[in-house]
Amino acid sequence: MLHVRDSGGDGPTVVFVHGNPTSSYLWRNVIPPLAGRFRCVAVDLIGMGRSPKPPIAYDWADHRRHLTPVLDGLDGPLWLVGHDWGAGLTIEYARTHPGRVRGVAVTEGHLRPLASWDDFDEGGRDLFRRLRDPVEGRRMIEEDDFFLSTVLPGGTLRELTPEERHAYADPYPTAQSRHPIWRWVTQIPIGGEPPETDRVLAANWDWLTTTDVPLLLLTATPGAILSPPRVEEVRRAAPRLRIRDVGEGLHFLPEDRPAEIAAELAAWMA
Repeated sequence: MLHVRDSGGDGPTVVFVHGNPTSSYLWRNVIPPLAGRFRCVAVDLIGMGRSPKPPIAYDWADHRRHLTPVLDGLDGPLWLVGHDWGAGLTIEYARTHPGRVRGVAVTEGHLRPLASWDDFDEGGRDLFRRLRDPVEGRRMIEEDDFFLSTVLPGGTLRELTPEERHAYADPYPTAQSRHPIWRWVTQIPIGGEPPETDRVLAANWDWLTTTDVPLLLLTATPGAILSPPRVEEVRRAAPRLRIRDVGEGLHFLPEDRPAEIAAELAAWMA
């Protein structure tokens, strides 16, 4: 069973799903302004945060298999909010569970497969080729703790406090415990690989352009995964999707813009 943070309450249920390498802790400053009107549930994905770390593959199918029963067990219809990989997982659930979801809000996540390595800028292309390598990449992420020591602080504008960095790092005290973080890097669909993630994100993208389910995309300037050109691509492909810029930010927007995110979510869900 996945670990969840649950505000309780009788209002509509809002579920927050994080990405790599964070946990439900990512949402700690977004939830309080909403908790009086909504039941807010933040999930730790399998192998991450306080959730168990069983000996599994930690591919997309594993994350789906563990997340789906949690969502199925909540009183619906649900509002879903996803960051990073949480974006793809929440969109997939909404797409495959019609009637269970009121709306989906996402930020800073891959919304479609990448056609090739050319979709990265030069620096990102070199870095992620190295990170996906089963020898060098695993060493960087599992032994050298690259994601928690470098990617996380590098993806926020403000400086995380020692207490905040400890809270993120505490679930990953060993190289073995950081294996799920490396596996997420291998799930980015590039040129059709891996096939399952490529299939899911392609289907998600088609659904985003046609669905009547309310959609919200929260962006920032300059952003990271969703740079301005990518945001314009989404705007053209899914004109019914509501897009709101929450201000200056990089990748981990709930760390830099929690109040703005909460305000946009409250207005959208109203």
